[in-house]
Amino acid sequence: MTKNTLLLAAGLSFGFLSSAAVAEEMVYTGFPVTLSGYTGKKTTSVAYTGQIARHVLHDSLKKLAASGNGKPNQALKAQMLSYYKGKDRGRAILAPKTKGPFSLKQSGVDEISKGKDLAGKTYKGTITGMPNGMTGPELVEFWIDKASSSNKGVDKANGYNYAQLISKFVMGAVSYNQAVDNYLDEKLAADKNPNDKPYKKGAPYTGKEHVWDEAFGYFGTPAHTLMLTPRNVYEIAKQGSKSKKPEDALTYADHNKDGKVDLKTEMTFGPAYYAAGFDASVYGKSNGTDYLHTITKAFLDGRKLIHSAKGKKLTDAQRASLKRHAATISSNWQKVLAEATYKYAGSVYKDMVKLKTIMDANGDTSKQLKKYIKHWGELKGFSLALQTGNENLGETATRLNRMIGFGPLMPNLSQVVDIDRKGNYVRDQGGTWGEYMLHMAKVQKLMVDKFGVQARNNAISGEIGELSKKLGSGDSAEND
Repeated sequence: MTKNTLLLAAGLSFGFLSSAAVAEEMVYTGFPVTLSGYTGKKTTSVAYTGQIARHVLHDSLKKLAASGNGKPNQALKAQMLSYYKGKDRGRAILAPKTKGPFSLKQSGVDEISKGKDLAGKTYKGTITGMPNGMTGPELVEFWIDKASSSNKGVDKANGYNYAQLISKFVMGAVSYNQAVDNYLDEKLAADKNPNDKPYKKGAPYTGKEHVWDEAFGYFGTPAHTLMLTPRNVYEIAKQGSKSKKPEDALTYADHNKDGKVDLKTEMTFGPAYYAAGFDASVYGKSNGTDYLHTITKAFLDGRKLIHSAKGKKLTDAQRASLKRHAATISSNWQKVLAEATYKYAGSVYKDMVKLKTIMDANGDTSKQLKKYIKHWGELKGFSLALQTGNENLGETATRLNRMIGFGPLMPNLSQVVDIDRKGNYVRDQGGTWGEYMLHMAKVQKLMVDKFGVQARNNAISGEIGELSKKLGSGDSAEND
């Protein structure tokens, strides 16, 4: 179902159904308790507040990572670790924050869910795209340490923007990994979290209900997404962009019309923000993608299927149908990460074109270099995030990591090639400027060939062979 069809359905619903019926059909909320024998006071089985708390921890950690003054700061490092691996009570929500009329209901993490962290949910595998064989949590902590002594999270000498690296990697290593490689994978097995038993003692939800809800929470989209356009959902995350005012974004977000945005159900977070951005063409020309509504509808349809079992074990046919919804979610979410990798490879390429023009004229590169480092951090973070799903990318991952490298090629043609035992970067002479630009074009081609990306924002024009001649690259550029 296309987004236009969904929105038309929403409009028709308003004409023929009560508001309660619309909510029941198009909003991820209100599913009643089906668990046999439940005697508590809860009236709904929907619960994913822990996942929303982790989105808020991510946003707050990203803000902290960009706040250093360029000197070692143990207090800042401790604060970042508190938001990453701590389960402290009383942590304030540092981001998002109220913006004028776009008023947030919660100001503390505990108001969403208590005792949550990011480290315990971070992908535990080895990150082959960075040196020293670090696991996901080790890599994030390494970057946190570096960010704490960097100037606003940026290392100009080596080319790292730690806020971007941490943010984009965590979007994959926590949200994407937990959803597609845990809740929508092994926990859908018949013998895992059965639907005729509570998820845990005293819970108002069954095993399968809660497994599905938690996966939905990691996507980070408003519960009423199917009643909004992708642009609306994007504007909620931005709390109003240059073309839209905060009060407009509040209108989109505030589904229950209480004048505040409930972070638990009405806010847009990272994964859904990027899906919405590609669909709404805010990053450039779009080829009609529909990632946001496709993923959200699959989640809602899956939840309706589980509810229809009325607290009984799912049949083989029901589980097979549920797995098809899960496959739709996983494949489209993977494409969103591939689209982001494609987009930022194009940004890096365009930055390099501008830097070369400035360098050839002996101009000041500082402003453009800052953009280059930022975009490279987003490229690297998303490319690593793409590798944390339930699919072993094998040769594709190897090629991607080799082309992007451990660090960006700097204007003096040096590049980080390793990290020593003390955590210091080791730099060596990289390739030519043209070779690295060609690698960005090859990254884009890889995203098309292996993942079928469609939006293709920031596309690099020209065939690989033509670009190779144009950029004057040698044989080494082909050994990717």
